[in-house]
This record gives sequence, C-alpha cells and structure tokens, in this order.
Amino acid sequence: MIWAITKVCYRTYHVVMKYAIRLLPFPVPRLLTGPGSVRLLAEEIRQRGHQRVLLVTDRVLMQLGLADGFLESLQRQGVAYVVFDDPQPNPTIENVERGRERYQRERCDGIVAFGGGSPIDCAKVIAARVGNPYRSVRGMKGLFKVWLPIPRLYCVPTTAGTGSETTVAAVITDSISHEKFAINDLRLVPKVAVLDPELMVGLPPHITAATGMDALTHAVEAYIGTMGTGFTDRNAERAVQLIFANLEDAYHNGDNLEARDNMAMASFCAGSAFTRAYVGYVHALAHSLGGLYGTPHGLANAIILPYVLEFCRRGAEVKLAQLARVGGLATGTESNEALFWRFVDKVKELNRTMQIPTCIKELQQQDIPLIARRALKEAHPEYPVPTIMTLQECGELLVRLLP
Repeated sequence: MIWAITKVCYRTYHVVMKYAIRLLPFPVPRLLTGPGSVRLLAEEIRQRGHQRVLLVTDRVLMQLGLADGFLESLQRQGVAYVVFDDPQPNPTIENVERGRERYQRERCDGIVAFGGGSPIDCAKVIAARVGNPYRSVRGMKGLFKVWLPIPRLYCVPTTAGTGSETTVAAVITDSISHEKFAINDLRLVPKVAVLDPELMVGLPPHITAATGMDALTHAVEAYIGTMGTGFTDRNAERAVQLIFANLEDAYHNGDNLEARDNMAMASFCAGSAFTRAYVGYVHALAHSLGGLYGTPHGLANAIILPYVLEFCRRGAEVKLAQLARVGGLATGTESNEALFWRFVDKVKELNRTMQIPTCIKELQQQDIPLIARRALKEAHPEYPVPTIMTLQECGELLVRLLP
C-alpha cells in the first residue's frame, strides 16, 4: 500500500514537472558548425569584448596539441588566455575550486570549455562558483540553485556524446564520499557551442564508441520517459537516426569527416532532448558506478542501457517500437513487441561490434546495496522513468552486471 502511494506521488511530480518545464525559457546556444568552425570562435569571443579567458580542458588534449589552433586564433584576435587543465575524467569539487581560484587570480572575464564531458562539466561549475561565491558546489546540487548570473561560457566539445554544449546539467564527483551528483540550471547553458568534426578525427575507437552510445542513451531515455514534448521527441528521433547511420562508420573509420559531423549533430540533438525531458535509470546507475569506481560515464551507459530497456518494457514498448521505425529497423508491419526487441537487439549489436563489454568489471557484490540506494535516491522522484523500479529490482538488475 505504501509503495502504491509512493508511485502515485512520483507520477504526480512527473506530471507537474512536465507542464512546468514547458514554461521555462530554455536558452539555445549559438552554433558554429562544420569542419574548421573552431577557428571562428576566437573572433566571436573578441566581438563580445573579452580581454582574458580561462580555457578549461585536460592534460591529454593539451599534450596532443588539439587546442593549439584555437589558442593561436585567440592570440591573433588579441585575446589573452589562461589554461586550466586539471580536470579529472570524473571532475571533482576540488577541481572546480582550483579552477575558480585560477579564474579570479588571473582576472579572467570568460570561460571556454574545450574537451569531452568532463572538462565541460567542470567549466560549467567553475562558472557557477565564480558567479555565486557564497554558494558551495554541493549547495547547488539539484534543480535551479545557481541563483546569480555566471561568466559568459563558450563550449567546444571534442567528443560526440555528452551533449553538454546545450544542456542545463553538470555532473561533479565528491572525492570524499565517492558520490556523483548533478547540478541543473538554465544559467549553465553555454552562449556559443562549436561542433567541429575536425577536432574528433583523432579520437580512439573506444572513445568514439562510448561517447556515441552515451548520446544514444540520452536520446532513448528522453524519448521513453513521461516528460517528452514534440520538440524533445523530434530531437531524440533525429539523434537516433544519425547514430544508427553513422556511429559504426565513425568507429571503424575515424577520418570520415561526414560521419564525425553527423555524430556531433546527433549528440547536440540528444542533448537538446534530455536537457528538457530528462533521463532515467541508466544515468542514475552510471553516476553511482562512476562515483564509486571511476567507471567512464559513456561506457557505463552503453553497458547498462539494454538491461534497463528490458526492465522498462511494459512502459516503454510503444515508444521504443516507434524509435525502431524511425531508426530504420522496421521492415513491414511488425508488432510493437517485435520492434521493441529489435531495438534492444540493435543496442546489443552495436555494443558487440564496438567491443563494449556486457558487465561492469569493477562491480563487486558487496557494493550492490549501496549502489542501488544511491541510484534510486538520484532517480526518485526527479527522473520520469517509464516503469518505476523498487530497491530489490534495482539490486537484481545490478547482479546481472557483475563480471
């Protein structure tokens, strides 16, 4: 009886949020797209009056020289820059605080996030702390707690997966409790985003695979959830179409600029969908695993996705059947049930083709209760999942992920 009442409360929350979100003025970043488009960003930054910007990136990208062309274009435009390359693969509160101190010490007046999801999330929260010096990182956890304006933020993704260049979200790790948590606020959407496929050409295949499946997870969870709109559904459908048509090409032939370009747009579309319609249990579980073990987020999403889809079948069958049709998996007048399983099989096939495992190698049996509690604490009631999961069901799903 108590669980039935709890589920009614969750669903009531989802209905209220669905209509409330439609009233929110979600910002849309100005897009610079196509090969070489990163070179246009420096002029954009100069025209907006910046004197010195903080470049938030990671050490690997700096060693590879991926940002060199952009930094040279800043110099030509007369804009000074400071490089902050401390962010870890799962950025921590300490990373954010060091970045904030660097921004203030160097008297910067804008932030450029350059890299994958980790530097972008770190840059977003650095900006939030600069603009809200009396609010801690943990104090901004959850929805709409970045109360004051932040420095102007620019975003250059070098992977096609997170969609963070268009989302209201940033995910940070507490290195003491080993817990990941999200900060969600309209102020975190960058002013300008650059989708330049040339920056993604050198990505190793395993990164291409994990980030591409991350984008697919965003699109799918936004689509099958209960808070979708016409706008989010259209973006999710386009993302799935582009991913099914281009991800394997990008994985097998990293120099394929067209496939890279299409995957960058797929990631952006998926981000546009989930930042409004939200995500589900795949993300909640991936965040818990990432916080505890450091499991890369995209890889965790890819592994978990088919298991969660199977669990959500009752609530997701019709929507996933439609995604199967949109993604070109239908051949005739198959039933929704048949198309549901065909979609799940397609996800598994992509994982196999790109050598993504079927389990979480770090997962330990004794950690399952903690991971399940953390995941459901994150998911309930915020995530508009198609089928609500109990703690026992969550534990049973995690058992299937054991190595």
